[in-house]
Amino acid sequence: MYLPPQYFEQPERRFATLYLHDGQNLIDPRTSHIPGQTWRAHATVDRLAAAGQIESLILVGIFHAGVRRITEYTPSSDPELGGGEGENYARFLVEELKPFVDSRYRTLPETERTGLGGSSLGGLISLWTGFHFPGVFGRLAVLSPSLWWTRRSIFDDVERLSPEPKPRIWLDIGLLEGGRHVRNAAAMAALLRRKGWDEAHLRYLEEPAGTHSEEAWAARLGDVLRFLFPA
Repeated sequence: MYLPPQYFEQPERRFATLYLHDGQNLIDPRTSHIPGQTWRAHATVDRLAAAGQIESLILVGIFHAGVRRITEYTPSSDPELGGGEGENYARFLVEELKPFVDSRYRTLPETERTGLGGSSLGGLISLWTGFHFPGVFGRLAVLSPSLWWTRRSIFDDVERLSPEPKPRIWLDIGLLEGGRHVRNAAAMAALLRRKGWDEAHLRYLEEPAGTHSEEAWAARLGDVLRFLFPA
């Protein structure tokens, strides 16, 4: 949990909340996948909130389960890579974690004040959860998502489902992550637009120098927050 300074300075105030996967990589350089490389999430939130560019946020970093990370973050099973318990993980978020956080902290629990996000497989499960559990997470941060998982099955989910209310979605990819991943991200943005996502509800970015790394995601987190949680 990261509580902004305003949480203590304004004891009557309630706050929007952003849940982020791969909690090890968000703040503490000692726990990150690559030691020393984090999203610097708390510093970015505080800096932008102090500048009046975003609203103050509570951050909830959800640690993954180590060797079972793939299992948690994938909604379907791959014949070679395994996985497939993403629905159970999503239900944990919706039925256990969010109610716990809302009961213990001064959150604004409404859909439009609650976000979910992550990168790589974390981006995949964020998008899947947003479509399968509508009305819970109204802001989705989908960074460098692993849309290739199980023959791009996420495309079938997005094509088939129409969540209401429509979540605001940030979707991005780094151009240095590989042509297949760039094409998948562009195809997903096009699909969302065909399904009615307009500029107010979808921001798609292809970052020219973007790589598949914590440093790259940290560098564009500010833009993500400005779109999802503007002041």
